[in-house]
Amino acid sequence: MGHGGNVIEELKADHREVQAMFDKINGMPPGDARRRDIADEFTIELVRHSVAEEMYLYPAVREHILGGDAMADKEIADHSKVEKMLKQLEGMDAGRAEFDTLVAGVISEVVAHVMDEETRLFPALADACTSQQLDELGDKIRSAKAIAPTRPHPGAPSTPPMNKLLAPGAGLVDRARDMISGRGRS
Repeated sequence: MGHGGNVIEELKADHREVQAMFDKINGMPPGDARRRDIADEFTIELVRHSVAEEMYLYPAVREHILGGDAMADKEIADHSKVEKMLKQLEGMDAGRAEFDTLVAGVISEVVAHVMDEETRLFPALADACTSQQLDELGDKIRSAKAIAPTRPHPGAPSTPPMNKLLAPGAGLVDRARDMISGRGRS
């Protein structure tokens, strides 16, 4: 979802939105069928968010922050781990014990990733970039989320230029599948 503002404001708003979904799923009893719908919702948002970060945020981190390559590589590795868990979770019945284990794992990984971005990466980026650069990155992130895939594709490239070439096509296919299945419409 597009929230507006510079890249840091945009991504922090995404983080709060996903945390609200985590709180919602954690407030439901294990085995509740509605947990499947919430898992689909946070999967859609996490995939779109991750793809947009990989397309624009991490290249900017590499370019503008001293030591940015290592920082970006760590964040991409975090994404990869979560995306593999989301792929396992995809379509799994909420009544299975593995469902609850995977949901807990996704939440744990994402919360740690968000904390790292918000305490380490975002302040470094804010110090290294101008307001105009941060605003432009925010616009790019919003545009990328609009065309990004909505389903996990762990084998897809996570760095430019290939991710920028392939993500829109995968996103189109994913949104068509979602429309047909009704996924993400709760």
